[in-house]
Order: sequence, then structure tokens, then C-alpha cells
Amino acid sequence: MDLADMFPPFGLRVACADLELRLPDDAELATLADLAVAGVHEPGRRPFLVPWNVGTPEEVRRGVLQYHWAARGRTAPEAWALELAVFRDGEPVGVQSVAATDYPVTRSAGTGSWLGLAHHGQGLGKRMRLMALHLLFEGFDAAVATTEAFDDNPESNGVTRSLGYAPNGVVLRDRQGERATENRYRMTRAAWDARPDAHRPGVTLRGVAPVRAMLGMDEAQP
Repeated sequence: MDLADMFPPFGLRVACADLELRLPDDAELATLADLAVAGVHEPGRRPFLVPWNVGTPEEVRRGVLQYHWAARGRTAPEAWALELAVFRDGEPVGVQSVAATDYPVTRSAGTGSWLGLAHHGQGLGKRMRLMALHLLFEGFDAAVATTEAFDDNPESNGVTRSLGYAPNGVVLRDRQGERATENRYRMTRAAWDARPDAHRPGVTLRGVAPVRAMLGMDEAQP
């Protein structure tokens, strides 16, 4: 048996032109850790709730590795987070996550992402999100997709709004010791189906069925 037979998420592939989303192996994860050390946002900004990319290079690299390893270990129908590396022409450039709790019942999942600073401003964030949404709605039969962004993160808010998410409330969060406003959004299956042609790039999925089986997505609901 190969690794994907033993742990199906390793066989999952989401592809769109020069981009591919998949779980990184440990060598690729080390490259992602180096990418995080090089920077994922402009100095002085704090777009993440947890400052996982703050610290010495050794601390940042270790944190990236531990975060991904922990996510793999928690993968179960009750809760999962697929931390998919984003590859552009085979080069790791960031991470696009899809995560859920009690998904077999709720059919609701959230997304999050980061890109290496050198890859900002090239339209990758929007394509990554469309690929993640395609996986959720077309591959995993989601009913709702959610996401969040702090009020002072105009790029993330802009991508989300441009894709047709509906506002889903505002909450105050403790962000590294300061009060910060977080905008929440949701997209329904109906909104996804009604998206314009510009939001329908050619996306292909592989390895979905074994992941669905592992995560209990095909079990009959009462």
C-alpha cells in the first residue's frame, strides 16, 4: 500500500491551470516553512488571529511543521482541517485550508489561506479560493462555505466580497492582546451555483472518493 491508500488525503488533488492544491510531503512542508520565514505579509500588519509566523526563523519553521503535523493527526469525521499546499508549476507558494466540525451533519466548512510575500498581487489568492470552493461544493457536497477576515485586511475582504459571499456578522476578537474587528461571511450552495462565468475556471478533482469515505461524508443522515 502507498501513503494515499493508508491516509487518503495524501491522494487528493485539486488542479486549475498552473495551480494545484494537495497535502505536502515533509520535504515540501520544509519548503513551505522556509517560505513562511521569508514573509507572508508586510511588516507591521497582523492579518492572523494567532501569530504563527512571528518569532525566530527556527521558531517559525518549527511552528509550521507542528501545525501541519497536528492537523493530519486530527483528521476524522468529527473534525478535520485539510492544510493543502498551493503549488504553482510545481513550486510551493502558500497554503489553502478547508476545515469543518461535524461535517457529515452540518455540510458547512470554512476556508483560510496564506501566500508567500513574493507571490502576492498576482491573482493567486482568488484562484486558490475558487479551487477550495470547488472542492467543497462539487467534491464534498457542501451546503455552506464560510470564511473570516479582520477589518484591516482589505485584500482578503476584497476577494471574499468579489466572489459573492454574503456578510454573516461581525465579532470582536482578541488579536495578540488587542481588540480587533473580524468580518464573517458565508456562501450557500445556491449562490455558488449562480456564480458568473468569470468564477468558473476549469478545475479538476482527483482522489475525492476515498477522502469522502474516510470522513464519513457518504453516510446516510436521519
